[in-house]
Amino acid sequence: MKFRFKITLCMICLLSFLIGIGGGALINVSFQTSLNQEKETALKSYQLMLGALQIVNGTNTQADSVTIPKTLKQMTSQGLFSWAGLNLSSETETLYEQGSVTTYFSDVSERLTGDHCLVTNFKDAQNKRYLQLSGQTSAGADKLYLTVAYDISSIYITRARNLATYYRIFFVMILLCAVLAYSMSYMLTRPLSVLSKASKEIASGNLSFRSEIFTNDEVGSLSSDFDAMAEQVEQSVHDLKDAMERQDRFIGSFAHEMKTPMTSIIGYADLLRGQTLSAEEQAEAANYIFSEGKRLESLSFKLLDLFVTDKKNLVKTSLSPAKIVRETVASLKPIYQKEGVALNCSCQEGTCLLEPDLFSSLLLNLLDNAKKAMEGEGSIRIEVAMLSDGCRIAVADNGKGIPPEALAHITEAFYRVDKSRSRKQGGVGLGLALCAKIAELHGGTIRFASKPGEGTTVTVELKGGRSS
Repeated sequence: MKFRFKITLCMICLLSFLIGIGGGALINVSFQTSLNQEKETALKSYQLMLGALQIVNGTNTQADSVTIPKTLKQMTSQGLFSWAGLNLSSETETLYEQGSVTTYFSDVSERLTGDHCLVTNFKDAQNKRYLQLSGQTSAGADKLYLTVAYDISSIYITRARNLATYYRIFFVMILLCAVLAYSMSYMLTRPLSVLSKASKEIASGNLSFRSEIFTNDEVGSLSSDFDAMAEQVEQSVHDLKDAMERQDRFIGSFAHEMKTPMTSIIGYADLLRGQTLSAEEQAEAANYIFSEGKRLESLSFKLLDLFVTDKKNLVKTSLSPAKIVRETVASLKPIYQKEGVALNCSCQEGTCLLEPDLFSSLLLNLLDNAKKAMEGEGSIRIEVAMLSDGCRIAVADNGKGIPPEALAHITEAFYRVDKSRSRKQGGVGLGLALCAKIAELHGGTIRFASKPGEGTTVTVELKGGRSS
């Protein structure tokens, strides 16, 4: 059963219980009040009649069982009293009787004493209700018993009508309550239905679906938390998909990088084994095997660096970035000059906390990538600036630059902007991925600014802290 139906049923049951008790009690109190009033009126009228008979008996010493009935008949015939039935009897006989309901009188003479008036009730064959008032008087030395019937059927008829009206009103109220209760419960539970739909949509894969319930209550708060959770789940799934795509690209690229040199090595080795080559061809095959082996060696070292860097327990020491940059530039400048590439540096003095080997690896990889970006001769400039919590290294070249669509992927493993040229230069697309990992381990960032045909600037901020 849906929750809204449960709420509706509970409200109907509660209202039925309260209206039932309240309405029943109200009708019963009204009935008892009217009945008591009728009893009081009948009792006063009866005592008035009994008192009149006692006066007649007291003023007429000759009053007897004949005089009293005549007096009683005169009072009733003159309309002084209105009774549905009347009976005057002695201990042995009925002296006077009026009305057909006297046959339903019950004998209570044994229960009468003195001036005591006994009130009972009965109903006739038509189920009409009457009060029976019985009392005792005297006529000379004889005891007389006066019993009258007072019609109270109108009270019961009124109660029956009130009950019938009450049942109709009760039915209408319950019907109205059911409609209003369902409407209110629907309004209250509709946000829950929306949340249920949202959970089903998300479970079915529609991670962008949101409940968007804006109410200032607990349901609104729950909706806000649910949407925040859905946002986080969507982001996590998106990140997971990106990670899986990067992993697939990594595996594909790795397999491709392994397959190409291995195919060449196996092919040339098979030719050498067959001993069908000339001395010059054998030397060429050996050289190709050597160069491809070196490329595989470079690939394995890069992968090892990535793996070790990711797992390494970083121990930073106080170093001067400017000193390391100048020493590295001094050692590489002759080699770069042979290829027509000029190296220049501008370094701000200062010390900060760095991991020496990783910093050197970062610098070498940045310079190597800058050199590979040259179409021929060119220049590379390295700048070092000290920060409040580390240092900043910028390596700028005037090479061919990087297309805008490639900037978002250049730190991915095995990604190369120009695949054919990088392969000829011995690149495997792991240098910048290693640089990004080193920057991350130092709590820093790596940024790229490039214009095709003008050059590229790589800025790395290392925020391992300043030495005291």
